[in-house]
Amino acid sequence: MRRIALIGSGGSGKSTLARELGSKLNIEVYHLDALFWKPNWQPTSKEEQRKVQHQLVKKEEWIIDGNYNGTTDIRLSAAGTVIFLDFHRALCTYRALKRMVQYRNRKRPDMAEGVEERFDLNFIKWIWNYPKSIKPIVLQRLEDLPKDKTIVILKSPKEAQRFLENIFVPNEEV
Repeated sequence: MRRIALIGSGGSGKSTLARELGSKLNIEVYHLDALFWKPNWQPTSKEEQRKVQHQLVKKEEWIIDGNYNGTTDIRLSAAGTVIFLDFHRALCTYRALKRMVQYRNRKRPDMAEGVEERFDLNFIKWIWNYPKSIKPIVLQRLEDLPKDKTIVILKSPKEAQRFLENIFVPNEEV
């Protein structure tokens, strides 16, 4: 696991798991939200998103967390391991709302400077609708990947924690 793409609904814990994996595996983590949102929630163009990701995936090892469905193909093609956090929408919605309160008017650790947390009803709706609108597309993309890729689908925070705990790291002190 040296090139890892982490995907899933907003609020599923992609950034947290990415940080924990990065620490355990000693691999640099790239949060797409931090790269693609400019101050005051100004988005970068699709062209810039594609350019940045093409540069990232050229690296020997990386963990990239984020959705950005219009550019998912770049990450999935280059990744050796794809981790899909397939958590229940109620949990993801709760976590996103909790995060909005926790970081209200402050920058989250996985965001760029000048991008302060805010309440976003459209984002909450996107999370709630994710299982019907986005998940089928994600599952089809995963199904279409070459069989030599490792695909991990985690259905709960407990599964994610067990996955993290069971990763073998060579030369890890016991």
